[in-house]
Amino acid sequence: MKCFRRWQRILFLSMLAVTFVAPMVFVSVRLKIVAPADGSPYVEDLVNLKLRSDALRLNIIKQESDQKLKEPKQVLYDERDLGNVPNHDSTKEGSQSEEAVRTKERLRLLERSEDNETSRGKEVRSQLNRSPLLQQGSNQTTARPNQFLQSSIKTPKDEKVKEIRDQLIRARLYLKFAPPKINAQLIRELKARIKDLERSLGGATKDSDLRRSVMQKMKSMEATLIKASHVFSDCPAMVTKLRAMTHSAEEQVQAHMKQATHLVNLAGRTTPKAFHCLSMRLISEYFALQPERREFQNKKELTNPDSYHYAIFSDNVLACAVVVNSTVSAALEPEKIVFHIVTDSLNFHAISMWFLSNPPGKASMQIQSIDQFDHVFSNYGLTLQQTSSADSRYTSPLNHLRFYLPDIFPMLNKIVLLDHDVVVQRDLRRLWDIKMKGKVIGAVQTCQENEPSYRRMDSYINFSDQLIAKKFDPKACTWAFGMNIIDLKAWIRQNSTAMYHKYLSMGQKRPVFKAGTLPLGWVTFYNQTVPLDKKWHILGLGYESSTTITGLEHAAVLHYDGVMKPWLEIGIAKYKNYWNRHLNYDHPFLQQCNIHR
Repeated sequence: MKCFRRWQRILFLSMLAVTFVAPMVFVSVRLKIVAPADGSPYVEDLVNLKLRSDALRLNIIKQESDQKLKEPKQVLYDERDLGNVPNHDSTKEGSQSEEAVRTKERLRLLERSEDNETSRGKEVRSQLNRSPLLQQGSNQTTARPNQFLQSSIKTPKDEKVKEIRDQLIRARLYLKFAPPKINAQLIRELKARIKDLERSLGGATKDSDLRRSVMQKMKSMEATLIKASHVFSDCPAMVTKLRAMTHSAEEQVQAHMKQATHLVNLAGRTTPKAFHCLSMRLISEYFALQPERREFQNKKELTNPDSYHYAIFSDNVLACAVVVNSTVSAALEPEKIVFHIVTDSLNFHAISMWFLSNPPGKASMQIQSIDQFDHVFSNYGLTLQQTSSADSRYTSPLNHLRFYLPDIFPMLNKIVLLDHDVVVQRDLRRLWDIKMKGKVIGAVQTCQENEPSYRRMDSYINFSDQLIAKKFDPKACTWAFGMNIIDLKAWIRQNSTAMYHKYLSMGQKRPVFKAGTLPLGWVTFYNQTVPLDKKWHILGLGYESSTTITGLEHAAVLHYDGVMKPWLEIGIAKYKNYWNRHLNYDHPFLQQCNIHR
């Protein structure tokens, strides 16, 4: 009896030993199949990869309902960004085992790794490709054993840099939302990992700028992030709070952008203090002159139709000086050039004094005040009250006076209209040789979408108005004021001034046009415009734009249209030199009024 019990006890212990040892042997054999020859690093990575996938599920947690927080409607992450995250809960895995999923993800990670060209990486990939686990799963995997290699080729460039930045953001968030009783050692470890990774990243913007050692630091950071993820048990609450913070930050950014735009527009409408100083000095000098010295010479050329006449409507002394100086310096026959500057009564004496003391070489000069043309407005019974805009650039009669050129210059046949924010770089004589074909105005078109000067008719004109929609095509090609050759005889034949009055009165009765004279010009000279080559007139130098403007050196006229004028501090620095080169900053008046480059 005792012998029987002894053998029974031995059999029971033997079966217990087999039950305990067999799983260990089975797991060791399975791991040996997928592990590299040199040991455990890749096995550790396989475990980390699964844990990392669990951590990344934070990105796809749905927005929690919380009435106390204001959240945006949009989600933080797009589903496309989570395409590489394995979904272990999905039933679509079918017959794929967990080991097969891990093996495929390991292969994808190897292909994205910096060390994918080393012999060690090649050896591991060859083992993985031979693994029977890859033969399990979907038919698609069986048909294409290199599917994951192909997917890695489609991975966007500089992915490591993006992944490093993503790790840094996650680490900082963990520090930001760390619970009060969190392990202090984990906090120190997160800070150390952030410091090391920031030092490794430096100013790198491409994967090629990274050192090979950065991969190990990324793995260390990922391990630390996995530790931190276990501390934060209330992930949905964190996501909700982050979304609310993001929405609040976006609202603040939009408010600051609106404020910045308002301040830039305000600066563009404000005359600098130094300009007031210059005007006062010039006016004082003007009235100190003897009456006979206040007159310009060569008055005979003012009505000579064979001369090259330029009209400038401006209240800015230095702007007029640059236009005149640049035009004369580029001209081959400056003695045949006549400038007609029309300004307001406040700046008439200052501009006159500037050109009396700084004559434009052999060119002729005429300065006129807008008060001299009161009869023009009275003849048409016009009062310019553009109440739709508070900007004086649009309400000023100087901008509307361009529509009365035949009344101002009745003795001329053709004239070139120049805005005061242009710089002339080439001789403009050939403009008078352009065949106008019975049209009124020649201008450079602005209807190409890939250019910074692009403008659309329906952006400035209200085509919901029935009369406008009936007479004009919203897709018609637009053009620019600033440098225009104008046939005054054709203007009279077409009765363009009366057409301008018709649409101006329409715009004063109902909202048809946006502020400014440009849309009025489009409708006034509709189908009466001759397109000029773009080299004649390049626009956009007064708008902040990421698009680089090409062909500046070869352009005939550069136009600083927009609020960022070259004489203001807000002017675009890379374009200012074209304007500054035509102004003598050593002039005593400019020095005394502290006007510098």
